Amino acid sequence: MRLHVQLVVSGLLQGGVYAVIALGLTLVFGVMRVINVAHGELVMLGAYTTFWVFALWQVNPLLTLLVSIPLLFFLGMVIERLLIARVVDQPEVTALLLTFGLSIFLVGTALNLWSADFRSVESPMLAGSVMPWLWLPGLGWLQVFIPKPRLISFLLSLLITGTVFAFLKYTRTGKAIRATAQSREVAMACGINVRRIYTLTFGLGAALAAAGGSLISLMLAIFPEMGAVLTLKSFCIIVLGGMGNYAGAFFGGLVLGLAETYGAFYTTPQLQEAFAYLLLILILLLKPSGLLGVVRQ
Repeated sequence: MRLHVQLVVSGLLQGGVYAVIALGLTLVFGVMRVINVAHGELVMLGAYTTFWVFALWQVNPLLTLLVSIPLLFFLGMVIERLLIARVVDQPEVTALLLTFGLSIFLVGTALNLWSADFRSVESPMLAGSVMPWLWLPGLGWLQVFIPKPRLISFLLSLLITGTVFAFLKYTRTGKAIRATAQSREVAMACGINVRRIYTLTFGLGAALAAAGGSLISLMLAIFPEMGAVLTLKSFCIIVLGGMGNYAGAFFGGLVLGLAETYGAFYTTPQLQEAFAYLLLILILLLKPSGLLGVVRQ
C-alpha cells in the first residue's frame, strides 16, 4: 500500500506541472477557438529563459519565473497581433497550418542559437529530497519520498493555477474573457473590446506556457525539440478534461500524471506515454466530451 501511495503522490506532482501547461492551450482554444500547435515551443522558450538567466547571472531559478512569464506574455501578444489575428474565424485547419509553421520556425531558431545539446538547471537549492509523513484514513501515517524539484514545481503550479482561476473569476478583465468565451456577439453588445481580449488571452496562454517551461526545467533536461511532446500531452489533457474547460485542464493534467506514473511502474519508462494515450482513447470512446464536459460557444 505504501508503494501505491508513493506512486499517487509522484503522479500528482508531475500532473500539476502538466496542468499549468495545458491551461494555457485550453484558454486560447476556449476563447478564440484557435488550436495552437506551437504551444509546446512556447513552453520550450520559457524553459530556456530560466536556464539562461540562471546560467548567465546565477539568479535563483524560482525567481526566473518573474522573467519568463512577462517575457512570453508580451511575445504572445506580438504573435497574436502579427499572425493569429489573421486566422481567427477561419477554418480550424488554417490555424493549425499557421501555428505548425510557427513551431518549426521556433525550433529551428532555437537549434541555431543553442544547438541540440541537452541542458539542465543545476542549483544547490534543488538538490535532495524531502520525506514527509502523510496520514491517510484507514492506513495511518505513511512516509513518502519526494524530490525537491518536483515538490517545488508542484507547489508553484498550484499557486499559478489558483491565481489564473481567481483572475478569470473575480477581475473585470477575467470576466470579459469568460464572457467572450461564452458568446463573442453578446460580449461585443455589452461593450467588450473582443479584439483586445483575444490579444490578452493569447498573451496569457503564452505566459502559462512559459511558467510550465520554467517549472519543467527544474525537473528535467531541456532541448530545442522538447515542445512537440509537450504539445501532444497538452492536447491529451484538454481532451481528457473537456475542450475549453479550464477546471478540466487542471483535472486532466493530474489524471495524465497518474497514468504516466503507473504506466512507467508496471511496464517501462519508455512505454509510459502509451498508457496515457490509451487512456485518451478510452475517454474518447466512453465520454467524447471529456471528464468535465466541453465548453461551447
